[in-house]
Amino acid sequence: MDNKKQVGVIQVAFGLGGCREGAELGPRGIMEAGLLTELERLGYEATEVREAVVPGKPQLIESPAPGKMKYEDEVSRMSESVSGEVASVIGRGRLPIVLGGDHSVAIGSLFGIAEARRNLGVIWIDAHSDLNTEASSPSGNAHGMPLAVALGLAAFKPQGRKAPAIRKEKLVLVAARDLDPGEKALIRAEGIACFTMHDIDKLGMKAVMERALAIAGEGTDGLHVSLDMDSLDPSEAPGVGTPVPGGLSFREAHLAMELLAESGKIASLDIVEVNPTLDREGKTARLAVGLCASLLGKTIL
Repeated sequence: MDNKKQVGVIQVAFGLGGCREGAELGPRGIMEAGLLTELERLGYEATEVREAVVPGKPQLIESPAPGKMKYEDEVSRMSESVSGEVASVIGRGRLPIVLGGDHSVAIGSLFGIAEARRNLGVIWIDAHSDLNTEASSPSGNAHGMPLAVALGLAAFKPQGRKAPAIRKEKLVLVAARDLDPGEKALIRAEGIACFTMHDIDKLGMKAVMERALAIAGEGTDGLHVSLDMDSLDPSEAPGVGTPVPGGLSFREAHLAMELLAESGKIASLDIVEVNPTLDREGKTARLAVGLCASLLGKTIL
């Protein structure tokens, strides 16, 4: 009898939500860094390896109309495809692993997961909070808006999907250190749990993750972890589109994943913002594979 745990890997080669080209190559980079081999070693079987349908590159938009998201139509089509793929993987009893692409791909993953798990906890590990709306965003880039969209705070809604997809009470931000003024105001106004790098420095990663799990994990029917590789310090993960100094160390990031694994609550995962064109010999992609492995149960001993 085959007792292997089953996952579904969804590759989303989409970079129009970001500010630099190259994130669309992230899924291929992560796969080439050995993701499927690592999953096999951990006793997982990638029974489905899918590619979400993403639109081709449209005419370049330097700046959107005021109060509009850049490439809104393309983000909408991508999100619709990703949400359908994620819902299908969950419907077959498999754990979805969504490989971005820029962080706008999480719009699709969150709405797809919400179809199966309305009582979802979310831990968002990112240098940024991704809580801008069209009105507050300085750039109009969609990768800065996925949480605002999922919370129903943005004007944008994925086609055919009901917002909100997640609850603010069960959302936790971890490793934040570069927040726009509108995001800071929204976090305070909405009471969203946010553990900045200052909190991690002061409390330590173990205490922060224990608090995050208590908020997002208790009373929910599963945890979605959205891992933006720019949560790590650029010395560890150089291949990202929006690097911010002062991020997570190698061990802090792995400890976070290990503690999440120990919770037994992980139901789905995003790994986003790997940009191979900015990487150094695949370092960031390999680290992404290693962190995925830690989240899914790999231990040192």
